[in-house]
Amino acid sequence: MQRAATSALATDLYQLTMAAGYFHRGMSHRMATCELFIRRLPLARRFLVALGIDAALHYIEHLRFSEEDIAFLRSVPAMRDAMTDDFAAYLRDFSFTGDVWAVGEGTIAFENEPLLRVRAPIIQAQILETFLLSVVNHATMVGSKAARMVIAADGRRAVEFGTRRTHPDAAIEAARDAYAVGFAGTSNVEASRRFGIPLYGTAAHMWTMAHATEEEAFRGYFAVFPKSSILLIDTYDTVRGARRAVQVARDQLAGVRLDSGDLGALAKEVRAVLDAEGAPNAKIVASGDLNEHSVAALVASGAPIDTFGIGTELVCSVDAPSLGGVYKLVEIDEGPGTPVRPIAKFSVGKGTFPGAHQVLRVVDRGVYQEDVVILDHEDSPTLATSDQQVIGLLDTAITAGRRVRPAASLDAVRAHVARGLASLPPAVRSLEPAVPGQPAYSVRPSASLAALIERLRVELV
Repeated sequence: MQRAATSALATDLYQLTMAAGYFHRGMSHRMATCELFIRRLPLARRFLVALGIDAALHYIEHLRFSEEDIAFLRSVPAMRDAMTDDFAAYLRDFSFTGDVWAVGEGTIAFENEPLLRVRAPIIQAQILETFLLSVVNHATMVGSKAARMVIAADGRRAVEFGTRRTHPDAAIEAARDAYAVGFAGTSNVEASRRFGIPLYGTAAHMWTMAHATEEEAFRGYFAVFPKSSILLIDTYDTVRGARRAVQVARDQLAGVRLDSGDLGALAKEVRAVLDAEGAPNAKIVASGDLNEHSVAALVASGAPIDTFGIGTELVCSVDAPSLGGVYKLVEIDEGPGTPVRPIAKFSVGKGTFPGAHQVLRVVDRGVYQEDVVILDHEDSPTLATSDQQVIGLLDTAITAGRRVRPAASLDAVRAHVARGLASLPPAVRSLEPAVPGQPAYSVRPSASLAALIERLRVELV
């Protein structure tokens, strides 16, 4: 299903006040280059999965101001003086006419490297900022958490169960992001309809408690769903619940779900009951505030769990509930006869690299070695060995306002993420928090970029 266009007013007010300021100050012709990047990884992360890129590109290509949008802006006190007929006409005719380079949806990423670069008239570049950060920050946050859970599950299925723990719209996107990085499916029906994600679901404790006995509840559910019954067995006593489930469905029982208690120990007891009493093919689903660490511990313990249902910890990314994604001006072209001026910040803890950049990833026999941030006009570095190759991560996505790189299918994104995760060095795949000041993966500026940084530091500081 095609994504709907997002309102042009789904932004911060100051993007529009600055846009109006550029217009009235005669700065509309200036060409700005801005880059979106994650300033630093959360301590709980050793890598990111860049998601939301295709949604950002869709927004850029389709961004328009409606008559209703313009009328509303005329009513905003802070905008009244700026909303002249000329500026209203500019917004009425607005469309993005610039160029965009971006990493592919689902690319493994690290701190301080651009995921998306925009070159456009400064008003256009400015108006994009809030939405691009919103969509990329959220999707990358959820997808990066989900990727750790996929690693922890070590080949067992993980299913997204988090709709009730976040905003309804965010839940749909979270289901898509989790599936993109390797989850088997979702419980969210709208996400399945919109993105073609496989649906999974059982019944809640309410179903059991609505019946006089647990056995009656199981019989009633199996009567309605004889080919797909996964029965929730921990409402009263988990092991007894397992026996009742087998008594009701026998070898037709699709599976059982455990949602509380010592999941590892209970899974072993329940597996023994299922095998001994006539349901050897029934699967065990475990849920209940799981995260990558508890999943990894269950796998390591040999718990016979086939599927992990993961909700709150995933959609809220509990240990790292936000990302420090930023969108910064890196160079500006003020017009004919004026050289393009590289821009940098030297604020403590918030510095930026000047100039337009490309990211080169050095790969040695299929394993990522390091990333080098270069100036966009630089050549690739000389490789140390013939086994190495260099991959440029950003490529052209939009030219003169038109999308030239189509959105990847969700299956293609899943494959891209899977290849990326398999290419990470073991230290980067680790679920342990990174050591402050000791990144697990090297991201460094090229010699030319480092020299430019130091030249501007001398000139500006």
